Amino acid sequence: MNIEDNKIASFHYTLSNTQGEEIESTRDKEPMTYLHGARNIIPGLEKVMEGRSVGDEFQAIVEPVEAYGERKEANVQRIPSKHFKKANQLKPGEILKIQTKRGPVQVTVLKVGRFNIDVDANHPLAGQTLIFDVEITAVRDATEEEIAHGHVHGPEGVEH
Repeated sequence: MNIEDNKIASFHYTLSNTQGEEIESTRDKEPMTYLHGARNIIPGLEKVMEGRSVGDEFQAIVEPVEAYGERKEANVQRIPSKHFKKANQLKPGEILKIQTKRGPVQVTVLKVGRFNIDVDANHPLAGQTLIFDVEITAVRDATEEEIAHGHVHGPEGVEH
């Protein structure tokens, strides 16, 4: 069975950057499982998964435009510290969720000053070319419920 829209695919991967540094891996965990065609994984990876089947092993190089986008300097902001709870306890590198006019946004703390906190709302992998070493472990038909909900459901049924 090949991976195509409305199929559930499971795969192991090791993600590295162009410097060869490993970013993350599922090799010692459960494989990643997703509903193909529902945009549940980055577009560049989903494209190269199309037509693959169980046992396929391959490398996918995904450019930023097909992954987490290019870095946008406008996403680096200086925010008055009065808008943060426990601002004096924040540390550079910490990841927070902040409330904006457009809803919650995940940010990385860059610098903690006395009166301001510098944050970066870019995805940590924005602007990077990503290298995936992939092994397809399973492919099955999605259930009607999974298709209707747009994502995989666990072995115990709906797990939202």
